Amino acid sequence: MGSFFKRIAPAIALFFLSPLIAEFLLGDFPLSKIGILLILAPFYGGGAILIREIVRRTGRGWPTILLLALAYGIFEEAFTTETLFNPDYLGLHLHLLDHAFLPALGISVWWTIFVLTLHTVWSISVPIAIVEACVPARARIPWLKGLGLAVVLVLFLLVAVMMTVRAIQSDAHHFMASNVQFGASGVCCIAIAIAAFLLPRRKHGAAAGNPPSAWITGALALAACSIFLVVPSTWGWGTVAIYAALDALMIGAASSWSRREGWNGLHTLSLAGGAALAYAWHAFIQQPVTGKADASMRIGNAVLTLATVLLLWFAGRRTAAAQPVGALAQR
Repeated sequence: MGSFFKRIAPAIALFFLSPLIAEFLLGDFPLSKIGILLILAPFYGGGAILIREIVRRTGRGWPTILLLALAYGIFEEAFTTETLFNPDYLGLHLHLLDHAFLPALGISVWWTIFVLTLHTVWSISVPIAIVEACVPARARIPWLKGLGLAVVLVLFLLVAVMMTVRAIQSDAHHFMASNVQFGASGVCCIAIAIAAFLLPRRKHGAAAGNPPSAWITGALALAACSIFLVVPSTWGWGTVAIYAALDALMIGAASSWSRREGWNGLHTLSLAGGAALAYAWHAFIQQPVTGKADASMRIGNAVLTLATVLLLWFAGRRTAAAQPVGALAQR
């Protein structure tokens, strides 16, 4: 029994870490609402587990994880919440579609890029990278067997349906996207998922030389993610241009550096850590979805920030201990 729980422990950790980062570390919900994890975990955590297990079972890598995470984001925001198309989501007057609006598609390019990036990076990729760094010896192998994976899939689909129905019923106008919008979103999800497995397999160490130290890659991630989070939506197409530049910078840098011989698990963790810390500090200026930004909210933000730092420290220690001596010398 002990070996069984040890085997599935990383999956359980990912199950809860994903929604904790996606909603609580972000600052959308106060810690007093921690009970909502019972609903969020099967959806966020379930999605992260399914993506991670599929990628590791097929021997793919991070490019595939990122593309599947993007498909997940489209699934959530186009079908489950419909925020990509709803001009007044849940009657909250958030004005999500007001800036950089594209009438032909009925979407805000600003909001679309923003929310899909949140899911691709923070909801799925960051928690996967952190949990894998905590168990470096098992970072590239599946954590669940067929039955466990089936249970996660069923829970994910059930909660997805429940959240979809609740979003429609709770919306002041019972908003429903058009058939064209649903159809286009479905095509995008499928096309991106297929592309994720058509990417050529990359060879680690194919390029000579060492990447920057993990401290530098982490600092770059922290800076880029912080800029991403603070750029005002009111800048409209200017914000879209900044997002595009940040995406190009991070994708280009990570793609180039990860091909070099000296790239290791500490570099991957540093990228995730920088992104997580950007969420952590930004939560202190974030207006929560429910409740007020009062003292109790900020205490919760501080607790989560400290927990994030400690988790990253633990993951870093575990990953460093698993690195070859030569790799550590290149840090």
